[in-house]
Amino acid sequence: MVNPWTGEVAIWLDGQRHVAKLTLGALAELEDALEAGSLVDLVERFENRRFSTRDVLALIVAGLRGGGWQGSATDLRTVEIRGGPVEAARAAAELLARAFSLPGEP
Repeated sequence: MVNPWTGEVAIWLDGQRHVAKLTLGALAELEDALEAGSLVDLVERFENRRFSTRDVLALIVAGLRGGGWQGSATDLRTVEIRGGPVEAARAAAELLARAFSLPGEP
């Protein structure tokens, strides 16, 4: 089980459950991975449903690394994410939302 109070989100890779969360270090890594813009720009893209697959991948990688995973974006190219691209986008949006709000906040 994940703890939403600490920003955790479950992500399933090749049938194995991983805990992802955007720690301060993961957020800094995410900012470095973004080729243009800031985290505020990223939040706005998700709020307006204008995010790219690169945005989703960067968020998933940063969240997994914040949860202790040692992989890279290259490693995710060959794994099956349970639920496919739609679930990956949902998990990425949830990671972003949980990083900047408390559970139950709108």
